[in-house]
Amino acid sequence: MPSSAKLKTWKTKNAYSIIRILRGRSNVFLLTDGTTNILVDTSVPRLWNKLKKRLYTLNINRIDYLILTHTHFDHAGNARKIKETYGARVIIHQAETSYLTEGENPMPRGTTLITRCIVNQLAKRFMKLLKYSPCPYDITIDKVLSLEKYGFNAYITHTPGHSPGSVSVIIDNEVALVGDTMFGVFKGSAFPPYAEDVGLMMQSWGSLLRTDCSVFIPFHGSSNSRQLVQKDFLKRMKNNYRERPE
Repeated sequence: MPSSAKLKTWKTKNAYSIIRILRGRSNVFLLTDGTTNILVDTSVPRLWNKLKKRLYTLNINRIDYLILTHTHFDHAGNARKIKETYGARVIIHQAETSYLTEGENPMPRGTTLITRCIVNQLAKRFMKLLKYSPCPYDITIDKVLSLEKYGFNAYITHTPGHSPGSVSVIIDNEVALVGDTMFGVFKGSAFPPYAEDVGLMMQSWGSLLRTDCSVFIPFHGSSNSRQLVQKDFLKRMKNNYRERPE
């Protein structure tokens, strides 16, 4: 894949490549060992042509699996096209299968005064605009789904809070693709501006920090170091976000 050098890429101990295919409105990642290709999320429908072009420049004409970290339109908007164009089998948490098959966007609550106002005032008005093409799924996740049988020392784990069925992908116990469970937009913080259940999301942060991952890659913004996430987590726990028992 000669063109991958131009794209942000992380390498793990087992020589897996994690390539950021799209960045900006919503990141899209390709996990590959050179034989099996796994796409994680799809970005918004209007970026379909750009996504397809990027995959073409990487000589990707087959995607074996598509993992959806959750079913918001900016993550699942092109799922149907990925499935139809590249033959991908779609993996999703069982809590959000109905959203995907209906093309619905579950709206989270705002976590700040500004985002709460946005949700309260605009959400219902614009919900119809957030619909996307419905997509059938192939594989569902409950708590954990190992990717060993697909050729990777990796697994998908349920990290709810941003949405009911949010998941993260843990690769080689080094790198975590965390969807919107964290953000990489605000300096010194990984806290998302939207979440259905902040307390549950803090529990998910705790679970992610119990891995050995040193890099946590969100789907909005840049990667977060373990040190940043740990510091932000402890600060918020001190401010009374209590981690729920498993």
